[in-house]
Amino acid sequence: MPQPVKYIILLTDGAADLPIERMGGLTPLGVARKPAIDALATAGRGGTLATVPSHMDPDSAVANLSVLGYDAASAYQGRGVLEAASLGVDLGPDDVAMRINIINVEDGCIADHSSGHISTADATELLNALRDELAKDGVEFHPGTSYRHLCVLRGARFDPRIDDWPPHDHVGKSLRKARITAKVPQAEFTAATLNRITTASRSVLANHPINLARIAQGKRPANAMWFWAAGRKPDMRTLQDRYGITGAIISAVDLIHGLGVYAGMTSMVVEGVTGLYDTNYEAKAAAAVKALESHDLVYVHVEGPDEAGHARDLGLKIYCIESIDRRLLTKLQAGLESKDWKVVWAVLPDHLTPVERGDHVGEPVPVIIADPDKPADDVTCYSEAGVQGGALGAMEGPEFMDELLWRVR
Repeated sequence: MPQPVKYIILLTDGAADLPIERMGGLTPLGVARKPAIDALATAGRGGTLATVPSHMDPDSAVANLSVLGYDAASAYQGRGVLEAASLGVDLGPDDVAMRINIINVEDGCIADHSSGHISTADATELLNALRDELAKDGVEFHPGTSYRHLCVLRGARFDPRIDDWPPHDHVGKSLRKARITAKVPQAEFTAATLNRITTASRSVLANHPINLARIAQGKRPANAMWFWAAGRKPDMRTLQDRYGITGAIISAVDLIHGLGVYAGMTSMVVEGVTGLYDTNYEAKAAAAVKALESHDLVYVHVEGPDEAGHARDLGLKIYCIESIDRRLLTKLQAGLESKDWKVVWAVLPDHLTPVERGDHVGEPVPVIIADPDKPADDVTCYSEAGVQGGALGAMEGPEFMDELLWRVR
């Protein structure tokens, strides 16, 4: 019987960066101690992948769709629909789904896109108060995780063709200048409804006991809701349909699990995952080994480097990269030692999240693929500069998945 082939994609969200002048032009990937990842680079092949089409914003959903081999230009319908799938909220063909952030506003500007990474319990209580006051006439609010929640607009009178703005890319910018606008006349009602609710949310939240307690504790109040990433239900083929393989998703982020739902992948529930630097790396490693016992591919998504980039915290971003190497990858490799599998590894981020900027950048990301049936190239360090000239070259769109799954494509 041939040796089973297992595929592992380690998605280090936002780990790539731009050269940092105060570091002599190096990047967090270039200075982080990551011997396990660099060993994979030495055993495999390096290159780059363009994950964001030139005409699209560098959204995480767009980039992760590209990593999984989808045409983001046609498959992307906004984060909201992915998060609805993750939360088990059904969408009709005319419904619009959107992401809600519970944000902090100071002096009329977005001060914090996450309200200090508010706890799920506190955020849910705030969302329930907002729902009681503002969710009516086809508008629904559904609680998610931490500051990330879901809005569903039911019925054909709502149109997703609006300009809306991801708050994590607009920290420090005027709330008024980031108001939602309609791209077409049919969306005027949608834009007006959402702007009205955004304004009203500030009155509901201003004196809520949760926020009064946060202020007393020296924390930022979660004093506004923010709508973005509108779309309708996408039509996507599963990994089974496209490649004849089964897959599983490990992540702390709802939109990643929602993408997995549409891709026909199993969502793994992992205790202690947070989407931050303090996530349970070891539990993710154990869950990946377990997932591979019944699946061909596992997609291990780690959010910490992205959040550190948004916080513009260089030291924290390096710490997250080193934690992925030491606490996740090495533990995962140890868990596979007793398995009689041929393991193919891929390591890459979805996009850049530069610490000097704090937003997403859609430049090509560094990639390594370590496949025991493919000869290694000269790449020995996994970084933006280290993969240049690698055998994988400059890949685009589905070329990464085609290269990873050459046996079954």
